[in-house]
Amino acid sequence: MIQAPSRSFVLGTLAFLASVWVLLFLRLLPLSEGIMGWPGPDLGLALIFAWVLRRPDQLAAPVIVLAVLIEDVLLMRPLGLWAAIVLIGSEAARLREPRWRDQPFMVEWLRTGILIGVMMLGYRLAQILFMLPVAALGQVILQYLATVAAYPLVVFGARWLIGLRRSGHGETT
Repeated sequence: MIQAPSRSFVLGTLAFLASVWVLLFLRLLPLSEGIMGWPGPDLGLALIFAWVLRRPDQLAAPVIVLAVLIEDVLLMRPLGLWAAIVLIGSEAARLREPRWRDQPFMVEWLRTGILIGVMMLGYRLAQILFMLPVAALGQVILQYLATVAAYPLVVFGARWLIGLRRSGHGETT
């Protein structure tokens, strides 16, 4: 028999989607006039990793793909490429979550930073391979550094605003 999704799964998914779409809305606001300066962090990506590493039972893969596909459309990126890379990266983190659970936050931050770097490198290589327009390398490196630097703030904000905390050993399936 097919089980109905639990209340925590539904509420967690809705909270994640609302958070990602608020971040996307803020990213699309025309807050600066003229030439863009420093690239900001990808807070949506940081939130995906924070959620997957804290409550993997609340965030299904199709929800991640849906959120990133909508972001791809609105930000006019190659449709589905970044969504596929984010799905692969988030599922790699989800598989390692039980082993990472007891590690200190600094280790999680380092591993997440490495994973984000590999994802951005893979995205850039795919763009070059298929002769798509590629952003300047300096801008990509600055966005990577900003995303990795913002990760602890996203984790703190998710815990403080949403109540996202690390699951215990018996809480996940």
